[in-house]
Formats: sequence, structure tokens, C-alpha cells
Amino acid sequence: MFARIKQKFNSLYLVQNYRKILVYVRPYWFRALIAVLITIPIGSMDAVIAWSLRPYMDVVMVEKGATASSTILIPVLIIIFSCIQSLLNYTATYLNTWVGQKISMDVKLKLFEKLMRYNAAFFDKRNSGEILFRFNNDVDMACSGLLSNLKLFTTRVFSSLSLIGVLFYNSWQLAIVAVIVLLGALFPLTRVRRRIQSIMKKTIFSGAAIMTHYNETYSGNRIISSYNLYNYQEKRFKDTLHSVFKLGMKMIQRTGMLSPLMHFIVSLGIAAVIWLGSYLIVTHQITAGSFVSFITALIMLYTPIKSIGNNFNSVQMSLMAMERVFGLMEATPAITSKPNAKKLEKIEKGIEYKDVCFEYVPGKPVLKHINLKVNIGETVAFVGNSGGGKTTMVNILPRFYDIKSGSLTIDGIDVRDYELNSLRDKIAIVFQDNFLFSGTIRENILLGKEDATKEQLDKAVKYACLEEFIKTLEKGLDTEIGERGVLLSGGQKQRIAIARAFIKDAPIVILDEATSALDNKSEAVVQQAIDNLMKDRTVFIIAHRLSTVRNADKIVVVNYGEIVETGTHDELLKQENSIYASLYKTQLK
Repeated sequence: MFARIKQKFNSLYLVQNYRKILVYVRPYWFRALIAVLITIPIGSMDAVIAWSLRPYMDVVMVEKGATASSTILIPVLIIIFSCIQSLLNYTATYLNTWVGQKISMDVKLKLFEKLMRYNAAFFDKRNSGEILFRFNNDVDMACSGLLSNLKLFTTRVFSSLSLIGVLFYNSWQLAIVAVIVLLGALFPLTRVRRRIQSIMKKTIFSGAAIMTHYNETYSGNRIISSYNLYNYQEKRFKDTLHSVFKLGMKMIQRTGMLSPLMHFIVSLGIAAVIWLGSYLIVTHQITAGSFVSFITALIMLYTPIKSIGNNFNSVQMSLMAMERVFGLMEATPAITSKPNAKKLEKIEKGIEYKDVCFEYVPGKPVLKHINLKVNIGETVAFVGNSGGGKTTMVNILPRFYDIKSGSLTIDGIDVRDYELNSLRDKIAIVFQDNFLFSGTIRENILLGKEDATKEQLDKAVKYACLEEFIKTLEKGLDTEIGERGVLLSGGQKQRIAIARAFIKDAPIVILDEATSALDNKSEAVVQQAIDNLMKDRTVFIIAHRLSTVRNADKIVVVNYGEIVETGTHDELLKQENSIYASLYKTQLK
């Protein structure tokens, strides 16, 4: 009983998914409708050949009473109908592919828009292969399967109906036997989905793991080379391939008997029809022409059925991919703007952490009852042990993550009550390892403000200390930098990131260990650029090198998720048993 209820639920869910995707079909409804309508004559024409054999056999072969013109007419008509059917089939395939590709583009765009707006925690829990598989491959599988399956289904339906009509036209007794056998052959398909669903999910996971291996090899090629990790990477990849192989064999074990079983059932049906048909011919209940026409129609009806098991897995994968795609479509990002969120126009007072608690994993606090007030124009530096919560302190300000309890306010209003885009517009960030997009230097700087004037761009380049470097390039700002800025040095990438932050002209600047990965010479140039960026702004600095935070208005020592010391450089050095003083002296040594 429960199995039947579940089966009905799955059928209902499938219908709902098809209804949902109709939204994306609607802009192309005319071509999609034509593609579907064309399948009616494509399927129906299958019956023409079988039907024409009855008069041909009775008149030409048995009675031998046909004229020369009539003996030529039927073969010619068969050729003409076959040509028309072939042209219609090509047209339907072309239209289906066109509509399927258009729908795929629209769905991918919609998912990509959603992907960009997921919070950082979403990406923390998933690898690149899974993202690529679920947001790209699943869409291709669902959309390409949608119309191709629909074309196959409608063609088979009208072909089957017309062929069954031919069966009853020739002999209702034989037709009843044929239809019963047909239903018996299709029955195993009703059990397939339940048997393969769990394997499908594991197969998807393994497919995503393979993509992750390729992504890691691409991004980590220098580490692989420098540490001679060829055997290590090859073993990991081989293990994943072996897992995919085992899942593939399990799929065959559970579905491989489907086609042979259907083939056997169909063979029994053909044998039964031949036996009964022979009896009906002998007793003069049907003619030889009727029998030949019947057998032809029966074989044309049964042939696709015998091989349908081989295609049924791909059909099921398309349907499951559709379910996953709409699961993503209907999911709501954890961090969004409230319905009546206030737009952050200007920061006038300051920023305040009030009893802030935060945890990435439930039950494992990262920030514990943080209280801190930052006035407008102040420079605040966070220092302390690695993993103590310094980066988390600034990541919750632009709402990369939302706090568990307490409040983080700007001008007395919780950041969660501000409209998200307006909040992030007021914050510029320079990371330790800044991400640069493939393209030119100009394009990467203008990401901070796409409509910036030439004067604003030149100013950003100047204050980011990029002028001298740009002059050495043949194409200047229009120089291609490669994927992730691979053609640039670390210092050059940092200065482009600073120029990007500078042109954004945000009142709040976050510097997340912006110079820690640079050599002394590069650090000096980048530090000058940072000093320019910090002027007349509220600045949050995360630093391991304490020499870079000596001039901060406020230094906050964060250890194990708690603020343990606060003060200026000189004040903290004077404190007895000061953690900051201990760290500073250690670095001096």
C-alpha cells in the first residue's frame, strides 16, 4: 500500500515538474508546439506500410489479379510516405534541439543568478565539482531529455495507436493477444525507478568528484609538480574512477535484465500470434494478406518495446535531474534582504558589536560575546592567535555569514535590517589572496565601479601605486592578465585589488592580511597603496605582522573567539602581562 502511495506521489511530482518547466517553454511555445504536432504524422505513418501490405498480399501475391500499374503503386507510395516521415523526423529533431538549447540557456542563467547570491556557508560545504555538476550538467541532462523524451513519447504513442488500429483492422482476436503481451512487456518498467534511484544519487556524487579532481589539478598544477604528487593524484583519481565503475556495474545488475526480459515476453507474444494466426488462416477466418499485414504491424509495434529498457535509464536520469534542478530553483539563499529592509545611504555614527556570538558548526562557538565600538574614521586592527576569530569578526560585517545572537549595528541599526546590496556597496575588501577575473587590468579595476570616469580610473591607478608598472606594459591597462591573474606577481595583483577597492570609494575598508604573502620590497609598495586607500575611511585590518598595525587607532587582541585586550600600540605595550606586548617582542626577535 505504501509503495503505491509513493508511486502516485512520484507521478504527481513528475507532473508538477513538467508544469514548472512550462514557464521556460512559454517564450518558445510556437516552435515547441510545432515539434510536438509533427510527431503525430511521424508516428501515424508507421501504420501505412503495415496497412498497405494487406491488399498487396491478397490481390497481387494470392489472387494474382493486379495490373502492372497497381503493383508499382503501393511500393511507390511506401517510398513517398517514408521520405515524408524522414523529413518530418528531421524537422522535429531540429526544432526540439533548438527549443531544448534555448530552455537550457534560460535555466542556466536563472541558476547562475541564484548561485552568485548564495552565502559563503553554501560554498564552504560543497566542492567545485558538485557545483559544476548540479548547476550545469543537471540542466543539460534535464533540458535535453525533456523535449527528446517528449518527442519519443508522443511519436511512440501515435505510432502505437495507429499500429494497434491496424491490428484490430486485420483481426480482433490476434489484436487482443498482442495488446495483453504488450502490457506484460511494459510492466517491468514500473519497478525500475525505485531500484535505480539510490544508485543514481551515488553516481552523481562520483561524477562531481571526477570534476573536482580536474579542477584541483588545474588550479594546483604547480604544487603537484613541485612536490612530485603525480602518483598521489593518480591514485586518488583512479579510486574515484573505480567507484564510478562499480556503480555502473550495479546499475547494470539492477536494470540489465530489463531488455532481455522484455525481449523474451515479446517473443512469446509473436509466437502466440503466429500459432493463433495459422489456425485462423486454416479455418478461413482471416486472409493471408491480413495475417502478413498483422505480423508487420506487430513487429513494428514490438521492436521499440524490446529495446526501450536500454533507453529507460537515461529517461529516468533526465527526470531525476529535473527534480534536482527545481530543488535548486526553489531553494532560498540563507542570507537575503528582509522584505522591508532599509537602504544604507550614509554612515554617520559608527559600527558596534553588541554581545555578538557566532559559530560555523552548531555547538562550536567561534565568537563569544563580542563587544566592540568603532567610530567613523577609526582604524581598528585585529591581531591574535591563528583561528582565533579575527577574519570572522570582519566577515560578519558585509553579511558573508549571519551571527547567531547579539547584534552588529551600523548607526544603531542591525546590519540584517539593511538592504543587502546597499550594505555591501559601503564596504571595500582587499584579501590576502585577491581573486582577479580573466580579462584586462582595466576591466578588473572597473569592477569596483563600472561607470567610473577616466579621471577616477587614473586616480585609482595612481594611488594604488600602479602607474610605473602600467607604463612598462605595451598595452597598458588593456593588458590581458590570464585566468586568476596568473601572469602577474603577488604584489601586482594586490595593487590591482587595491585600485579596485579605491575606485569603489566605499566608506568602510577591510584589509584581510593584505601584505602577509609579499616580500619586503613588494610589501613596501603595497603598504604605500594601502596607506592611500585608508585615508578618510573607517578601516578594519587583520594582520599577523604587528609592524603594519602600529599606527592603528585601536588594536583589538582576539584569542579563541574572545576580545582579551584593546588599546593603542603604546597602551598595550605598557600593560603588565600584555599578550600584544609578548607577540610584538617575539616578532621583533
